[in-house]
Amino acid sequence: MENKRIIEINGVKLEVDMSTAKVVDNFQIGDKVKVLKKPDQYNDSKVYPGVIIGFEEFKSLPTIVIAYLEVSYSKADINFLYFNSESKTEVVKATADYVQFNKDDVFSMLDREISSKERELADLNHKKEYFLSNFNRHFEAQGKEAV
Repeated sequence: MENKRIIEINGVKLEVDMSTAKVVDNFQIGDKVKVLKKPDQYNDSKVYPGVIIGFEEFKSLPTIVIAYLEVSYSKADINFLYFNSESKTEVVKATADYVQFNKDDVFSMLDREISSKERELADLNHKKEYFLSNFNRHFEAQGKEAV
């Protein structure tokens, strides 16, 4: 069975052996991608939605910078992948209809995490005020000024 095809590129006709032909993807900043994180001893393979946010043209190791979203039951994390020839991950273009998450759900998760961190910050500020108002005497007794 012959597996050759004639294709035309910019007016030039070429005969291509389709059994050895490779597909070459062109990536641009803003392209939607799928990130495959390969299994390790603790985790299985997982696919995450991502977007290309930059290219770093290092001479020895050109790198694509990708922001990808890990959504779990109650949390949404935005992580960064620095994809190059040494990466243990794979990246492919995502189709236009590929969406693994709901925008409102992700916003809700992020808002909950922001509220939690704001409460944590308020608690730490309260502890600092308590320390200053109640432990200041210990420093005065040593002849040092309080902060």
